[in-house]
Amino acid sequence: MFDKAFNLLDAPWIRVVRPDAAEEEVSLTDALLGAHAYADLAGELPTQDVAVLRLLLAVLHTVFSRVDCRGQEAPLTSTPGALKRWGELWRLGHFPEEPLRAYLAAWHERFWLFHPERPFYQVNEAAIGTPSGACKLNGEISQSGNKERLFSVRSGAQKERLSYAEAARWLLYLNGFDDTSAKPKGKDLPTPGIGWLGKLGLITAVGRNLFETLMLNLVLLPDKKPWPEPEQPCWELERPRIGERVQIAMPRNAAGLLTLQSRRILLQREGDAVTGYTLLGGDFFPREDALLEQMTVWTEVKDKKGNHQVDQPRRHDATRQMWRDFSAITAEADGRIRPGVVSWVSYLQRAGMLPGVKRVCLRIASVQYGDKDFFISHVFDDRLTFHAELLTEAGTVGYQKAAEEIARVETAAKYAGWLASDLDRAAGGRGTAREDRAQERLFDWVDAPFRLWLASLDPDAGAEALLEQQISWREQARSLARQLGEEMVAQAGQKAFVGRIVKLKRNGKEEERHYSAPEAINLYMRRLNKLYPANQETGE
Repeated sequence: MFDKAFNLLDAPWIRVVRPDAAEEEVSLTDALLGAHAYADLAGELPTQDVAVLRLLLAVLHTVFSRVDCRGQEAPLTSTPGALKRWGELWRLGHFPEEPLRAYLAAWHERFWLFHPERPFYQVNEAAIGTPSGACKLNGEISQSGNKERLFSVRSGAQKERLSYAEAARWLLYLNGFDDTSAKPKGKDLPTPGIGWLGKLGLITAVGRNLFETLMLNLVLLPDKKPWPEPEQPCWELERPRIGERVQIAMPRNAAGLLTLQSRRILLQREGDAVTGYTLLGGDFFPREDALLEQMTVWTEVKDKKGNHQVDQPRRHDATRQMWRDFSAITAEADGRIRPGVVSWVSYLQRAGMLPGVKRVCLRIASVQYGDKDFFISHVFDDRLTFHAELLTEAGTVGYQKAAEEIARVETAAKYAGWLASDLDRAAGGRGTAREDRAQERLFDWVDAPFRLWLASLDPDAGAEALLEQQISWREQARSLARQLGEEMVAQAGQKAFVGRIVKLKRNGKEEERHYSAPEAINLYMRRLNKLYPANQETGE
């Protein structure tokens, strides 16, 4: 049984970055009270930062659902009251010290990383669980039985030991993103799947400093109403939840959801280092229609007749740039559901609560799992910046223009894929080997220019200026697509230039067609010219 050690409220363990790019570790208390002085979290992985962000938000939800900025008891029970509370905090520009210190002091005992009875985010009953070493706890070098990283950030004995600070960060990460490799100890238990955060298409709003980031993600009014239940983070439970693989009702309070214990974990230590852990499956609930979750992109599931069945989180695709999903992330039409944090930022913008905030930055972070979610194969993130008014009715015209141009880029990429297919046939291939790669190349070519264009799209500039911006982008997009086509033809070789006759079956009939590089590029350019016409004064 462990003695008490490493209190997360006092000891430095959360990695932050200052505006001058200097990084440091701070305690949970200092991360909150000094949030305005830090540019952002700076953990080892972007997914780890999300796990830490959710812990910080759980504290804020709990405290400021009960007391006001002065620490006076004032439970949030109404929409106007919640909006007023949020506005007071935002205008203050930092989190007030008195209410936070009072709350954290009251619960200080529950924040020991090692504790005889209540180790933070852990349960002693997990001692019988699946054992793993420190190398699997460390998400930067985690390995499965059949996959080892070629270039590891640690080697030798370093892989088997973590400092308490590192272990605390990875503990949060493991709870949220654990894979399905752990075996159950009990019989006939349900399958919980991966950790809750791994099931989500995680998305967060990013501010100009950590205080603003926390505030923009502090959703006090999900669906414009207060949270249905009083806040109760996991450390406030009278007894920790210890059952293995327990299906529960989805928490209907923010703190309970943000601190969901997807896994039962117990860290193992030797001296001043963590050497491993044991793990059991923890709490889970169906992801379908779990709409109180505020940090995910959603997708609609329909039955065979096309009727709505459920909405469920949609995991991000590592091969897709975030801007390609701009409409899915931001739209509220055609049955789409906005991520909660996006709706919240839009609500704040419309309510005039964000004076001086001209642009919104959204960030995604995701884990990609291997076969049957049995191991983690990849971690990725992306971010997108655009004018805040694009989320409101005032930015409808600009929003539509952005959505139109994304659709056109998707079409141009399809044309590039067809060009690759035609060139492949001309050179003697079957016409499918390079299509996907060509599409990816076009998306790569337009990626940075489109991000800059979207960030510059200003709905406040007026209809004429918006049209000029749209025409300017189309000219740039056509030029990039044309350059890619010319490069593809140059790389196709002499055989493709001469070409050949190919027999094809169309509509049940066999026909012959001649394929060559000149014919393929001419067809490609005709398509591009129709997609991006030279005469664009009307924007059509």
